[in-house]
Amino acid sequence: MSSVAEAVEKLRELVAREPIKSLAEAFESAGFELALVGGPVRDAFLGREVHDLDFTTSARPDDIERLVRPLAKAVWDVGRDFGTIAAQIGSETFEITTYRSDSYDGSSRKPDVAFGDSLEADLERRDFTMNAMALTLPGLQLVDPFGGLEDLLALSLTTPVAPEVSFDDDPLRMMRAARFSSQLSARIAPATAEAMTAMASRIADISAERVRDELVKILSSANPRPGLEALVDSGIAEFVLPELPALRLETDEHAHHKDVYQHTLTVVEQAIDEEQRRTPGADPDVVLRIASLLHDIGKPATRRFEGGGVTFYHHDVVGAKLAKKRLKALRFDNDTIDAVSRLIELHLRFFGYADQAWSDSAVRRYVRDAGSELARLHILVRADVTTRNRRKADRLSFAYDDLEARIAELSEQEELDKMRPDLDGEAIMQILGISPGREVGEAYRFLLEMRLDEGELGAEEATRRLKSWWASR
Repeated sequence: MSSVAEAVEKLRELVAREPIKSLAEAFESAGFELALVGGPVRDAFLGREVHDLDFTTSARPDDIERLVRPLAKAVWDVGRDFGTIAAQIGSETFEITTYRSDSYDGSSRKPDVAFGDSLEADLERRDFTMNAMALTLPGLQLVDPFGGLEDLLALSLTTPVAPEVSFDDDPLRMMRAARFSSQLSARIAPATAEAMTAMASRIADISAERVRDELVKILSSANPRPGLEALVDSGIAEFVLPELPALRLETDEHAHHKDVYQHTLTVVEQAIDEEQRRTPGADPDVVLRIASLLHDIGKPATRRFEGGGVTFYHHDVVGAKLAKKRLKALRFDNDTIDAVSRLIELHLRFFGYADQAWSDSAVRRYVRDAGSELARLHILVRADVTTRNRRKADRLSFAYDDLEARIAELSEQEELDKMRPDLDGEAIMQILGISPGREVGEAYRFLLEMRLDEGELGAEEATRRLKSWWASR
């Protein structure tokens, strides 16, 4: 956290440079107000790097475009109907938005857009007081009508108006509260939390795409746990990701001291730690984090009480299907859906290896089935060990070290990640004298299974085996 004086000086230096200086002068000369607003102002006080400069103005969209065009290399509509014009000036891109006053009517998933006439009214419609601060240009006056700086210093998430009014205007703000609790380590103020709980069902008014984007932002933070807990505790998760709160009453067979919900949050944390250890500095792996969050959602549907204990047979297969259904509902892309469901379906397979080392063919199948998700599967499987029994945890860790070493050894020997049968489809049809169809696929699978079991045989031996298999049919 920067001191107030340091933050103000940082902001002054930022807006005094070109092209911001020329931009501010153009709006002032035309008689319009212009202010740096929201995240950049907040981040300066937090001592964070300031990126993605956002401006708000009294000018209407047509006037914004007219004023920035002489300064810009390119100008385009980000959303003229919403008052936003973007421009590339020099090497930088800016978004400038007309003062707004939006609201939802309760029957539509899109806000009713209304342009406003004052900076204070524009700030009043923003989500939280820490985001409702602005720096006027070129006057360089900090405008903070709702005590945002005080709340920021306290890391308290408070709304500029009554939270019920704010969330009624845009229910997605409830998920933003959860996101900021993760991104900024901020505390959701009691009144804000109470309104989130009371109005949780209003999140259904928001489009699946916007809900998805907020969920991804929570999972992309360095510490998703507070945000996920806020969604569950408020009841919002019941409407956007009901599989998560459903885990609270279950018991995990790998860690009897925790319910599956707490186990899941720990797995997410451990997956992030392992992800950062293996790929330091890389962007957050959203696919891995979603798979970690959803890896056990098949347990409630598969819970059985047997012999005084609890079992969750086939929860991996059931969970993969449930994850695919949920991610489709949230409008995730097909590649993400396929990758997450594959990781969930495979996340338990390793535990058989820990009990008895696999044959080479079993290792090859593990790699084949994981495909391009093998690196993520390594992380997910390791993260799934949350037992407090140090001896058991060490045994599983050593076993997976051994499995990874064997995969690396076999890969080096056989280029395992590029594994194919010794004969392709064209060769199969030529050798057997058949045309494209089901029988070619059956022959291909026979050769692949043989390749997995025995390794590379060569074209001559594969041809002999293929003819023998064909004759036996």
